[in-house]
Amino acid sequence: MLRKLLLGLLAALVCLGAGAQIVNRLRVDQDTFLRYAYGRMQQFNPANLALADSIYAAGVQKDDYRYKSLALSLEMPVRYALHEYERMDSTATELKALLGERKNARVFYFSFLHEYCEYLVTLGRSSEAMLEARELGRLSSVEQLPVGRMYSYRIIGLIHSSRENHHLAIRNLEEAASWCKAARAEQDLPNLYLLLSQEYVKAGDFLGAEQYVAKAEEYEPFFPSIGIKAAMTRAFISSSKGDWDSFMEIYDSLAENPLYRMQADADSRYKLDISYFRSLGLLHEALAAADSLGTLRSRLEQKHGIYAQMREYDQAYSQLAALMDKKDSVYIKVQNEDLAILDAEMHNAQLREEAQELKARNQLTIMIGFLVMFAIAFMALLLSQWKLRRNLDEMRRRNSEMLASRRAFQKAMEAKESENQFKIKILQNRKTNMLRL
Repeated sequence: MLRKLLLGLLAALVCLGAGAQIVNRLRVDQDTFLRYAYGRMQQFNPANLALADSIYAAGVQKDDYRYKSLALSLEMPVRYALHEYERMDSTATELKALLGERKNARVFYFSFLHEYCEYLVTLGRSSEAMLEARELGRLSSVEQLPVGRMYSYRIIGLIHSSRENHHLAIRNLEEAASWCKAARAEQDLPNLYLLLSQEYVKAGDFLGAEQYVAKAEEYEPFFPSIGIKAAMTRAFISSSKGDWDSFMEIYDSLAENPLYRMQADADSRYKLDISYFRSLGLLHEALAAADSLGTLRSRLEQKHGIYAQMREYDQAYSQLAALMDKKDSVYIKVQNEDLAILDAEMHNAQLREEAQELKARNQLTIMIGFLVMFAIAFMALLLSQWKLRRNLDEMRRRNSEMLASRRAFQKAMEAKESENQFKIKILQNRKTNMLRL
């Protein structure tokens, strides 16, 4: 009960109506935020492109990066859903340029970067996503922002999942959940729980999967979109277990929910459609749905199972062989890219070490220069003191000589005066003697 009260309080603080996880982090005006929140609720809807253009135009007019950032974050999921991957990349690049140096927009920046990395992983570009995740982790570590560490571990978990390292994926996603709690970002927990549930299914642990999806469903009253995602995860669990009655019940409820098509991406819906068609024996319809999937790997995985069910074993083998070739080529590509990443990181580490050495040398040079300047100043001071002392000594010598000369002159004058006095006395005596005669 206490947990639900706390969750309710959290929801009241961060939610706006149905757009529960959509927070006005960039602090734009209320009207723009409401339009943006509505767009995020139906993030894969092509109609968002017009909305994004409108908000971006306002950003140009106001010369305000915040409006441009909101617009680009609305555009990117649609470009992904439309398979316009170059446009998706350019949108992400512009967003990174707008937000990369702005510390006051870090949470929004981390959230967008995580979303972009999710798309990269789905498209098989996991090494690019790994570079982004490591940079995100480094930045959040330097700035001591737990929410960035949460997103970093989440991306790495998704990468391991794409490489079928499900136990490593679980470990990283659980680490992400712990950082999520440290960041007090409970609104992100249900999505993490759903990802963990899906990984437990892939690892063959249905009990663990059920426990995590149940944890996610606790948040449904506060985050309506979680209900759709949890139902899709339960459908995935049911189909993996072969519980087709449960699957059909969930699938029918999703089909009747208007939020389902707005909040779920096309590939996720196609995969559920394929399971639905296969459960009814509508295998040609399942093949058509498989052909609509966005990635070659997904198409091969689905068509292999469908052809096997149709007992067209040559086609099934062909799809499986192509899938294994694809996995082998992806594995080689991943290994090469990971080696390139490692090489780049070693090079960057070497550059950082050289920069530190250069910095140390510069500091030593500055210190030596300071000491030399201090020594020169000190020597100049000593020299000036010596010159002053020498001048003083010379002045004293001259004064002493002048004083001695003055005393000698005074003595000479006194002697002359005595001589004159003596001569005067002699003259006076002569004058007296003459008068007596």
